[in-house]
Amino acid sequence: MSARPFKVLFLCTGNSARSIMAEAILNKLGAGKFRAYSAGSQPKGRVNPPAIQLLQSLGYDTSGFRSKSWSEFTKPGAPALDFVFTVCDNAAGEICPVWPGQPMTAHWGIPDPAEAKGSPAEVALAFKDAYRMLSQRIAVFAALPIRSLDQLSLQKRLAEIGRKQGATGKVAQPS
Repeated sequence: MSARPFKVLFLCTGNSARSIMAEAILNKLGAGKFRAYSAGSQPKGRVNPPAIQLLQSLGYDTSGFRSKSWSEFTKPGAPALDFVFTVCDNAAGEICPVWPGQPMTAHWGIPDPAEAKGSPAEVALAFKDAYRMLSQRIAVFAALPIRSLDQLSLQKRLAEIGRKQGATGKVAQPS
């Protein structure tokens, strides 16, 4: 892999909360080393308002976030991806497009905060929990000595990150 920033795509079904938060976290935490994107298999067409509120409260610029289809990343001129991570079980179980360049993949399932019920405080807590889990996993990923690991070792580490506390059930097999 070259010295250019690693290109990372986070996938979820709706691309409205978890994948958007993951994109924000990695772009901030891994600035210069990574360039993150997000997409969905069935995008909602809008970013979930509590996700935007949380990111803004944490100092993220949310003006560029939008819910978009993963098909944008299969077209000519799309970024050449190095890594693709699913952050919801539905996306992990779907047949993904063939990504040019055969990026490394892993499943990092996180409970969907958009399905949280209850008071506004309870819903906000679900989003904070999802953010915390994503942030922990992304920090471990960003700290990996990616350029010095062989592919098998790196794939094993990516899968281990997906099994951290709070992981949801499905585990995608490495491609």
